[in-house]
Amino acid sequence: MNDERDGHTLDPEDWGAFRSQSHRMLDDMLDYLEQLRTRPVWQPIPAERRTGFREPLPQQPTELNELHQRFMQEVLPYAVGNAHPGFMGWVHGGGTPVGMLAEMLAAGLNANLGGRDQMPIEVEKQVLHWVRELFGFPESASGLFVTGASLANFIALLVARTAALGETVRVDGLAEHRLVAYTSAGAHGCITQAMELAGIGSAALRLIPLNDQFQMDIAALEQAIANDRAAGSTPFFIAATSGTVDVGAIDDLDAIADLARRERLWLHIDGALGALGMLSPDIAPRLAGIERADSIAFDFHKWGQAPYDAGFILVRDGELHRRTFASPAAYLRRETRGIAAHSPWPCDFGPDLSRGFRALKVWFTLKTYGAAQLGEMISGTCALARYLAERVAATPELELLAPVALNVVCFRYRFPDSADSNRLNAELAVRLQEGGRVAPSTTTLHGTLAIRAAIVNHRTNRTDIDALIDSSLTCAAAMMRA
Repeated sequence: MNDERDGHTLDPEDWGAFRSQSHRMLDDMLDYLEQLRTRPVWQPIPAERRTGFREPLPQQPTELNELHQRFMQEVLPYAVGNAHPGFMGWVHGGGTPVGMLAEMLAAGLNANLGGRDQMPIEVEKQVLHWVRELFGFPESASGLFVTGASLANFIALLVARTAALGETVRVDGLAEHRLVAYTSAGAHGCITQAMELAGIGSAALRLIPLNDQFQMDIAALEQAIANDRAAGSTPFFIAATSGTVDVGAIDDLDAIADLARRERLWLHIDGALGALGMLSPDIAPRLAGIERADSIAFDFHKWGQAPYDAGFILVRDGELHRRTFASPAAYLRRETRGIAAHSPWPCDFGPDLSRGFRALKVWFTLKTYGAAQLGEMISGTCALARYLAERVAATPELELLAPVALNVVCFRYRFPDSADSNRLNAELAVRLQEGGRVAPSTTTLHGTLAIRAAIVNHRTNRTDIDALIDSSLTCAAAMMRA
């Protein structure tokens, strides 16, 4: 009789011991999340820790408990820290224990959501249905989970390219077409990258100036379109932003939608930061016009608090979206029955054939907390940003550098040596990060370096805002004494 293990399985020989070790690993991560405030937000990685991960390819097995201990001692303490309530540097969500458990379930199932008839795809379709409802899109709209808004923006650009030139662009390329696109000077750099990857080129992207609210200047946009038409180019795509990366500004989406309709241009909205503000009754009115977009990109791993990664692309014309990506292949043959039934498949709407079960953690998050509670959390982060702005305005040593539209606050310390202010504020930001209590980042506004605090984490509260103010004052005073 053959041993049932002759197939060289990678399953454990002792499931009981493995189960016990698994429970210890889960408990350690739950302890980590429960005790986040006792830890530094971030700390520098010691040189010996880095070199410890320069080993040659392992040839022999290592015990799981040993690897677990290495993770706890050498990896976990040196993460970027976005789960911590003091993390304010970049627009990263904090994640939740619920999302972590959902990721565990998805990993155990190990489903490939590229296609075929399986319930995990129905879970993704359920989330798509909710997204359509949230943004007021029709049932014919399509949607897809992707890594993040950078890829979602790229997909939207490709669909818009098909809308402008037809499906033959997939075979013939751009040929002599002179496509031109538009976005604001405050837009995320992935819009420029998308133009390059699509073969249109960043030189064909017009960066429209900003008004005093850091929004795209509508008059300048209209003039740029007119100039390009007069020069014989073909305007085809506008990327507006709901929540710019620097200051969280929201473009005038309704006005841009009016212009896009008049000019017969594709209106895309990069809502990576702010689109999920639609969950919040007090923020949704600021996003008026988003329901008129041809496509929207956003991230559930930011305000949605799902674990990384969970980006999403929503396209109004689902059939056009499908025609942009669907490719017949013998190994992707579709049937009316069996596992290969129930097309179209997710791989018909994007570049990935192999796709993880990202939808499960979002489904768990939305079902566990509900839209109302998530909306309250989002409102709370914006309220904290307003509180921070008030604290900055009330502190003579500090200066607010931009209006606070959503949850991003840009400020600086008024160092006496104003000529060296940019360098000193950059140093101040690094010292705050190294201090381990709060972690802002920096950006540059009109040539002035700003300390940037993005309030995204659901765990952040007023004590963390107060710590940012107090730590900024303390660190700056120490710098001036040195």
